[in-house]
Amino acid sequence: MARKATKRRYSRSAGDDVEREMRRYKKGTAKSGPGGRGGRVKSRKQAIAIALSEARAKGKKVPKKASKRKTTRKTAKKKTTKKKTTKKTKKSSTRKPSKR
Repeated sequence: MARKATKRRYSRSAGDDVEREMRRYKKGTAKSGPGGRGGRVKSRKQAIAIALSEARAKGKKVPKKASKRKTTRKTAKKKTTKKKTTKKTKKSSTRKPSKR
């Protein structure tokens, strides 16, 4: 079955930027933060994020960052009503004298 052609989400040049950053990461020279002050890159995901961020800054075709909202319309959970609980009052701890 033939695959349906879809529109590219990332530009080819953005892919090249990611490829270049991954080479730096594997070599151990990739740095994070402004001016490399954040130390070396420790994960593949971090290297990819840096490359895509730089591609966005250059104006290349890269999708927007995912929003930091916890729930979205599609995955929003149904709200359930909580039952009201009454607070129990603490009884005084006086003991009755035992008869021996």
